[in-house]
Amino acid sequence: MLDTAHNRPTLPAEIARRRTFAIISHPDAGKTTLTEKFLLFGGAIQMAGQVRAKGEARRTRSDFMKMEQDRGISVSASAMSFDYDGYRFNLVDTPGHSDFSEDTYRTLTAVDAAVMVIDGAKGVESQTRKLFEVCRLRDLPILTFCNKMDRESRDTFEIIDEIQENLAIDVTPASWPIGMGRDFLGCYDLLCNRLELMDRADRNRVAGSIRIEGLDDPRLAEHIPGPLREKLIEEVEMARELLPALDPKAVLEGHMTPIWFGSAINSFGVKELMNGIGTYGPEPQIQAAEPRQIAPEEPKVTGFVFKVQANMDPKHRDRVAFVRMASGHFRRGMKLNHVRTKKPMAVSNPVLFLASDRELAEEAWAGDIIGIPNHGQLRIGDTLTEGEALRVTGIPSFAPELLQSCRAGDPMKAKHLDKALMQFAEEGAAKVFKPMIGSGFIVGVVGALQFEVLASRIEIEYGLPVRFGPTQFTSARWVHGEKAAVEGFVSKNKGHIATDNDGDIVYMTRLQWDIDRIARDHPDLTLSTTKEMQV
Repeated sequence: MLDTAHNRPTLPAEIARRRTFAIISHPDAGKTTLTEKFLLFGGAIQMAGQVRAKGEARRTRSDFMKMEQDRGISVSASAMSFDYDGYRFNLVDTPGHSDFSEDTYRTLTAVDAAVMVIDGAKGVESQTRKLFEVCRLRDLPILTFCNKMDRESRDTFEIIDEIQENLAIDVTPASWPIGMGRDFLGCYDLLCNRLELMDRADRNRVAGSIRIEGLDDPRLAEHIPGPLREKLIEEVEMARELLPALDPKAVLEGHMTPIWFGSAINSFGVKELMNGIGTYGPEPQIQAAEPRQIAPEEPKVTGFVFKVQANMDPKHRDRVAFVRMASGHFRRGMKLNHVRTKKPMAVSNPVLFLASDRELAEEAWAGDIIGIPNHGQLRIGDTLTEGEALRVTGIPSFAPELLQSCRAGDPMKAKHLDKALMQFAEEGAAKVFKPMIGSGFIVGVVGALQFEVLASRIEIEYGLPVRFGPTQFTSARWVHGEKAAVEGFVSKNKGHIATDNDGDIVYMTRLQWDIDRIARDHPDLTLSTTKEMQV
């Protein structure tokens, strides 16, 4: 059978019902709270843990690292799978903090769509803009949720205009807010002609859904007081005249985003958004790879590692590779070919995630995200197949923006530090460079908060206090070129040369002048700020 719109075979039902998406936002827009409510409505948890609550209620499911729970921010992407209304949702919660953006960029290579959360009072913020650009590079479909409407918010048209102008994407309202702040009553569902009212008394319950026959239905007056009703009717008429109608094809191509308004903390607007993800979100998509693309309906299993998380369970010093299934029907115990090492690998204990909780995965389909516990064999960018030598492409590694030297507090434990740093490098949590001259390591990160997280994790997970200190270098570049040219360059610039954890040659720079000099004196070499993860 062919899907005539795309000239592709229709997907098996199990794959077609998958919706694999990431949530992106600026810090504090309410992303973790929204994730909690998704899990609540998906029946995965009994009560949503509020990020700002005290004590036990504080333990939100998607923030499993101690530091995340203490600070109330997400610093590592976590994956969750659950069923909702006939769909299988694979949700990846990403760090909102810009210091952890590299983890987010890699996560976006493993999803088919993104939910963009914005704060109704703040609109499009800097980190949202950055993450949106990454989605745009990959033509990812985007669905938007404007959160915190129960607080004082900006004018609805102003918010929509800002998204359209800043992000150059068409916006179509799927719902329209009634009042804001203290007067926020709920929304008018434009797609279903329904009135959705918010229950302020019970934050885990949606108050009422009242089907009405358009805005001139007399029952509207029973639920919405006069001035708010008049404003709603006027604004919806204007919106229908001025804004484009929902075009499902434009949404799937990444040219249009539907926007829902709500309040995640009050569980309001969340179900409508989830229904929207099911209806308008994409099925599992074709995956870019060499020497050919991978289609989800192919019978043979392929998957790729987009994240490695160490010590998710501190009691077992484990390392879990997050694998996005790209094709086929995987079953526990299958032997897969590890393309980089050309060795077979029996996957006997794959897991499905609910944040830090896991259950054994008996099977998985294209679109799913499973965890494979391993002892360092799997790295970010690795591809697993049923035999064919395919290599998934496009998983980036970025040059760090901040560099510091790193030494063990106790010189006798330098060997342990070596092991800890290599593990974090493989996890993608930092870049670790070993200079050709001198001892110790140089650690590179994208944002300063990562140094804090690293120091804290090395101490908690390895019982090893470390000292980060200044270094003469300000940036690092990967060196590419013919083997002889690279070797000649290395022998002349030993004071600037280091290797990364893959053994690749890196040129450490102090000033822009260093980079300009290489471009002038070595035209046959390229200095690069990114490299594709080694596979």
